[in-house]
Amino acid sequence: MKVERRIVPVSELRVKHGEGETRKATIEGYAAVAGKWSEDLGGFKERIKPGAFAAALKVSDARALFNHDSNIVLGRQSAGTLRLSEDKSGLFMEVDPPDTQLVRDMVLTPIERGDITQQSFGFTVDEDEWTENKDTREVTRTITRFREIFDVSPVTFPAYPDTDVALRSLGEWRTKTEEPEPADATVEAEDEPVTVPMHKVKANHRRRLNELKQKQITTKE
Repeated sequence: MKVERRIVPVSELRVKHGEGETRKATIEGYAAVAGKWSEDLGGFKERIKPGAFAAALKVSDARALFNHDSNIVLGRQSAGTLRLSEDKSGLFMEVDPPDTQLVRDMVLTPIERGDITQQSFGFTVDEDEWTENKDTREVTRTITRFREIFDVSPVTFPAYPDTDVALRSLGEWRTKTEEPEPADATVEAEDEPVTVPMHKVKANHRRRLNELKQKQITTKE
């Protein structure tokens, strides 16, 4: 299953220094926020249900990366250098980064200065719920259970979120919930029967999906 990614603007991404001569550094903050609606993700909005991370945290071996660069590993769950926990606010991250000049210059100092204030996380979803407001036609997705958390990452620039998997899930939901289209009905007129087509093309969402894909292509270029 393809990994989805989301950007989280956080207010408390910070570096803490321990006591003693080494003053060991720890990066901490929320990698994901529960209960809050996202911005428009290209045809739908999304939120995370509190408690949705519980199952994934039991099976995941997530890495902490910088800018999703697998060459800059800040920590890992199985090594004990990355600790992920869930509370009512969301997914909280604590990572003990390597004590190197590269990490101090590229990661720790920019976070302390407030130059880096966002995080991103990669995940797969086990269960989600889709709804559509019949009046506004706004589509929303609530993630109720994550399958696995792959990585958390402080990021310099917010990349456009990867929503391909979510859009496929949306398409499956629409297929399940759409009412079967009735066959053409025949209306009797005085002289001869007139065939009236009852088929209604629901092209609006397909158009929005195409716009999203085109936006993703333009962003990547």
